[in-house]
Amino acid sequence: MEQEPCKYAEATSHNKEEHADDEERDPESNSLYQPLLKRNRTLSSSPLAMVGAKVSHIESLDYEINENDLFKQDWRSRSKVQVLQYIFMKWTLAFLVGLLTGLIATLINLAIENIAGYKFLAVVNYIEKERYLVGFIFFTGVNFLLTMVATVLCVRFAPTAAGPGIPEIKAYLNGVDTPNMFGATTLFVKIIGSIGAVSAGLDLGKEGPLVHIGSCIASLLGQGGPENHRVKWRWLRYFNNDRDLRDLITCGASSGVCAAFRAPVGGVLFSLEEVATWWRSALLWRTFFSSAVVVVVLRAFMEYCKSGNCGLFGGGGLIMFDVSDVSVSYHAVDIIPVAVIGVIGGVLGSLYNYLLHKVLRLYNLINEKGKIHKLILSLIVSLFTSACLYGLPFLASCTPCDPSLTDSVCPTSGRMGNFKQFNCPKGYYNDLATLLLTTNDDAVRNIFSTKTPTEFHTFSLIIFFGIYCILGLFTFGIAVPSGLFLPIILMGSAYGRMLGIAMGPYTNIDQGLYAVLGAASLMAGSMRMTVSLCVIFLELTNNLLLLPITMLVLLIAKTVGDCFNPSIYEIILDLKGLPFLDANPEPWMRNITVGELVDVKPAVVTLRGVEKVSRIVEVLHNTPHNGFPVVDDGLIPHVGLPDGATELLGLLLRTHLVLVLKKKWFLNERRRTEEWEVREKFAWVDMAERWGKTEEVAVTNEEMEMYVDLHPLINTTPYTVVESMSVAKALVLFRQVGLRHMLVLPKYQATGVSPVVGILTRQDLRAHNILSAFPHLERSKGSKKRH
Repeated sequence: MEQEPCKYAEATSHNKEEHADDEERDPESNSLYQPLLKRNRTLSSSPLAMVGAKVSHIESLDYEINENDLFKQDWRSRSKVQVLQYIFMKWTLAFLVGLLTGLIATLINLAIENIAGYKFLAVVNYIEKERYLVGFIFFTGVNFLLTMVATVLCVRFAPTAAGPGIPEIKAYLNGVDTPNMFGATTLFVKIIGSIGAVSAGLDLGKEGPLVHIGSCIASLLGQGGPENHRVKWRWLRYFNNDRDLRDLITCGASSGVCAAFRAPVGGVLFSLEEVATWWRSALLWRTFFSSAVVVVVLRAFMEYCKSGNCGLFGGGGLIMFDVSDVSVSYHAVDIIPVAVIGVIGGVLGSLYNYLLHKVLRLYNLINEKGKIHKLILSLIVSLFTSACLYGLPFLASCTPCDPSLTDSVCPTSGRMGNFKQFNCPKGYYNDLATLLLTTNDDAVRNIFSTKTPTEFHTFSLIIFFGIYCILGLFTFGIAVPSGLFLPIILMGSAYGRMLGIAMGPYTNIDQGLYAVLGAASLMAGSMRMTVSLCVIFLELTNNLLLLPITMLVLLIAKTVGDCFNPSIYEIILDLKGLPFLDANPEPWMRNITVGELVDVKPAVVTLRGVEKVSRIVEVLHNTPHNGFPVVDDGLIPHVGLPDGATELLGLLLRTHLVLVLKKKWFLNERRRTEEWEVREKFAWVDMAERWGKTEEVAVTNEEMEMYVDLHPLINTTPYTVVESMSVAKALVLFRQVGLRHMLVLPKYQATGVSPVVGILTRQDLRAHNILSAFPHLERSKGSKKRH
């Protein structure tokens, strides 16, 4: 299986999978210490990965520009008006991505706030009448039904909608084709499922799903709609290629983060730092534009919702937190608790990653048993969550309201507020109910609240922290759309506030700001982001004075977390088996050359410039390769080349060979075609689409004896490296340029020597594949990353 072992269990994994089989998966023998997917021990293989509920064959994407004769002729023939139309369409699609993401995010927020709001109002009504059992049954039953709706939709219609979707987006932008991740059904289930799961009070957020929703919108717009109902508009077809779709999906991911946190610059930086492998200045402009459109939409609805007609718990859920009016002052002594928060965040973040890694393995064994088991697992988690949220506030003691507060502020009986009455008498409030028996967004607002030094007791914060640690571990991984941001924010804010209470006499920093720093530290310790998180929290709090200490906390937390294990998204990519290429090659990769890699692969399959149809059919049927070098021999050599030298014409993709067979572009004799003949049969946009499988093409015996001129379809400028180049250098080039194939050329030219000695693909450059073919490298110095 194409899955790199987890960094901290690498040696154990290699020993246990010596004879693993790609196709057979035995759940009974799959322990919590084995990878979810078994791996192939050969250097080059077709990778398998878990996408949704299925183990799928994974292919790479064609991000490289295919500079063949058709492409060159198309760009030569485009007028200035056509070029301007193409650019205008790019910006129009970026605008639509931002607009639709903003509207859907508003819809999700309003739906969650109102569904959850009416649920809590009914529960509070039962509690005021001291009908505690009826209130519990109602609360649990509503949550049970909402969870069931979200789970059934995911399990039955769109398994790829479960989870946050961010790891799969990272893999896609890295060059991995993740099937069914961006379809219309996935988008619909993600929206409805997010509303149901978050409204059910599960310990998950809508922030991660919003990133996936933005990416789905971008993909559907770029493709002209769903698979079976695409708009065939001529200019829209120019965006139906992997390269332009990649840019649009990057805009969608940025818009999703912006919609989640109302942080346009943070959304752009999140895409740059966390999800996107490829970046350039033009893409920066478009992602920023999409995020700006999202903010305009959200701000318009925030103004409209100020009247209180949108939601029951705070402006329709559109306002999470704002401390712009809080004066922040700190001294040198405050650096010590701030540094302590960073260290705690790094340690707890890495521990959370480790435990979640084990829980996800356990859930995989349960989910393998079928759809019913997935549904039962989700419903059990829902029942447990409801029992905790409703029952734990009874453990907290009632606190008398501050006499300086008005009766309308304390206690709060129904809607949003920091002083929920719950089971307390008039004039008292329950601080734990303030955090647990409310919406997740309102819980964030309450625990982040400033100028409330005596509101929360340490005992209540310990219970809140403990239960959200447990719920955070066991909720993520069930078959509902779920995000990691909100659970981590709630856990981090709890220990941040506790430290603020402990440091009360010795610091000038407000407890609510300690909660903000705690949330930032745990996010950095788990997700290992710095710059984007810093800007997100800056835009979220709307207070520049927090910037220095926030930067310090994030840097310390990330540094400490990196000492133990990878980020949570890297762990999920690992578990799913998605062949993600890391930015930094392993140190031992400098001890092996690309020539040595291709030597252990099967011999390269080449075609000629004018090839027989039977040879093309044979190659397509007998090889799984997606790219073939095209060479010609018997040419008059150039000056300095030996007699009998062959010429490398370029690289031809499998999908283009299938296109040739489908269009029956055959010749009766071996000859080169004229330019007009090519333009009569093909257009450049045909080159960007994928044309199905070889089995779908029927070729008669008479056609087998005919010929095809491949010259017009050949990518004449493929990326090539010399066989003496180190694998480390080749990996950096492969990842940064976004390649699918890399041709390896011989160091010396000689008579009878092929101009190409092999092809490297994504699978060939993955660390565990190389180590399986060259085990001595694993024992060499620096062969493992130590965490």
